[in-house]
Amino acid sequence: MPQHAACLLNYLTHLVKFIPYFFELRARVFWIKDLRSSDIFQGSEITYLNITLFVPVLNELQGLKYFLPKLPSGMFSQILIVDGDSSDGSAEWARSQGYEVVVQSKKGLRHAYMEAWPKIRGEYVMTYSPDGNCKISDMQLIIDKLQEGYDMVIASRYYQGAKSEDDSMITGFGNWLFTQAINVLHGSKYSDAMTIYRAYRTSLFNELDLDKDDSYSVERLYFTKIGIEPLLSVRAAKKKIKVCDIPSDEPKRLTGKRKLQIFRWGAAYMSQVIREVYHWR
Repeated sequence: MPQHAACLLNYLTHLVKFIPYFFELRARVFWIKDLRSSDIFQGSEITYLNITLFVPVLNELQGLKYFLPKLPSGMFSQILIVDGDSSDGSAEWARSQGYEVVVQSKKGLRHAYMEAWPKIRGEYVMTYSPDGNCKISDMQLIIDKLQEGYDMVIASRYYQGAKSEDDSMITGFGNWLFTQAINVLHGSKYSDAMTIYRAYRTSLFNELDLDKDDSYSVERLYFTKIGIEPLLSVRAAKKKIKVCDIPSDEPKRLTGKRKLQIFRWGAAYMSQVIREVYHWR
């Protein structure tokens, strides 16, 4: 056999050995391409959205210590702790860990929002309670829906089989009653209009006049201060912004004490829902 033919045969013999590796490499390349175009990969890309995690606290030190270290790295461009003048060292601990902290000067949950909102840098905001009621594992599901173009995404305790392990008979009925009242009076289709656990465009706070004291004038009738979530749900419906729910079970509270004023808040929220039928168009 001529020398060049022997060399060629030797070359082909070695080449054949590499054929299985070639097809394996080709399969991996196409698998990566498929992954990049899949919902899984697109879901992970959402973490590059400019999102602020907004965490109002009042004596929730143990909750902060529990959940802040569990947050997925890089998911939020800003984490803002808003402290209602806690006596358990919540603000001091959060600062010592390098988190941005605002201590509100006025009492009441809505003042936490109104005073700290100008500090928010994110295009979107996710509001979160550190008492253990909000599942960290659902954060990415919320963000995925924002990526689809929704203006607000609600982590509903009552949607598609989700349930609350923290509800009492009174709070469970109350949440259902207020949600149905909002749906009937304002043409919405919420499954949970009351929950804090949601994400939305930061600009909605001002667009819906949630920064105005007049929006909460019913407080004077009941000598209390209320939150913003029911009014946010009402005015989002009136404005016809793009909203969706995701199912999110509510675990039992892990830390802190429930601060709910059932009768005064209930009366104030229902008055607010009814008032909105003819107020703010």
